[in-house]
Amino acid sequence: MSQHALLDEMKASAPEFVEIRRTLHRHPEIGFEEKATARLVAGCLRGWGLDVVEGIAATGIVATLHGRGGKGRSIGLRADMDALYLEEASGREHRSLEPGKMHACGHDGHTAMLLGAARHLARRPDFAGTVNFIFQPAEEGLGGGRRMIEERLFERFPVDAVYGMHNWPGIPAGEFRTRTGAFFAANDIWSVTFRGTGGHGGVGAHLGTDVTLAQAQFLLALQTIVSRNIPAIEAGVISVGHIAAGAADAPNVIPSRATVTGTARSFSPEVRDTIERRLGEIARAHAVGFGCSAEIEYRRLSPALVTQAEPTAISLRAAAILVGREKVGGEFPPVTASEDFSFMLEARPGGYILIGNGMPHEGFANLHTPDYDFNDDILALGSAYWVQLVHTELAPTALPASSQNSR
Repeated sequence: MSQHALLDEMKASAPEFVEIRRTLHRHPEIGFEEKATARLVAGCLRGWGLDVVEGIAATGIVATLHGRGGKGRSIGLRADMDALYLEEASGREHRSLEPGKMHACGHDGHTAMLLGAARHLARRPDFAGTVNFIFQPAEEGLGGGRRMIEERLFERFPVDAVYGMHNWPGIPAGEFRTRTGAFFAANDIWSVTFRGTGGHGGVGAHLGTDVTLAQAQFLLALQTIVSRNIPAIEAGVISVGHIAAGAADAPNVIPSRATVTGTARSFSPEVRDTIERRLGEIARAHAVGFGCSAEIEYRRLSPALVTQAEPTAISLRAAAILVGREKVGGEFPPVTASEDFSFMLEARPGGYILIGNGMPHEGFANLHTPDYDFNDDILALGSAYWVQLVHTELAPTALPASSQNSR
């Protein structure tokens, strides 16, 4: 099937999958709670004749399809399913019906795109090898990718390579971007609690230890980690997201406890280690300097997402076949957002690509904002990309798996 015929077929079936996408959008579910979403996905896949396994990482699904072109490689295609705790601000007809929850990252669209590809390939399994369609729960900071790996995802469903895709506002619709190497950042959260005696803010300030001073100096020194402890050619981000101390209705009381929490992002294990070490050292040093103590918690949520050269080249080739080489970029700059598809790429080689969701001036808001919505006009293209990727990776005339390293 030519790329034009493939796109035309996907566009013809797009209204059905747009409705699936909008159904998911109306009924968003938070990580590990995607029960209705999983039922819809599993029901569709079984109806199309795929072998379906449910309950992986609570609500995750894997559907397996064997090509009629004979034995070959095995690949995984992954979509995420969870929503966010966010109140939708749009007045769209398909807006969220769940207060305080919405699909603000486009996982509803990712699920619908992979479903579209699964149905097409189930009807025309013109490839050699096996495709595992992976529908992952709890991508948004809850570790769904890690849990799937811990539950032996790739031992149960072996793959030679695994691929992911995410929509991206700011990239024109109809275009793709990717890169080889570190693509998305490692995601860590940290918390520092300073403890002292506190005291009266008027007559006894000199009699106690003031945690607000330790906290204030710590906040100023925190940003020296990136500027003075990380090489200038490396990247790191440390941000404070929450500060808590004292009570608003007791301004004359020096608090005995102050807590600061935040996030840290990095692309290399060395930078990640440096941030964790220096954050603790700075917190303890400033606590001691003001007669206080410091309790530090540093949690590593997900590693950096790192793609490999050969799968990335295959991703680029598949996208270029569909939209032309001029609309596909292979040197997109690293992104300091995180993606727990990184756990799958730690376990197996693979690629990750961004599909343009449209530009801000066209009305397409940024991810994780109350006005965001997935662009339904790209759904057919996203499904076609998955199909083309399968045809590119698992072409019946492809070399045997033992010869793949010579490509």
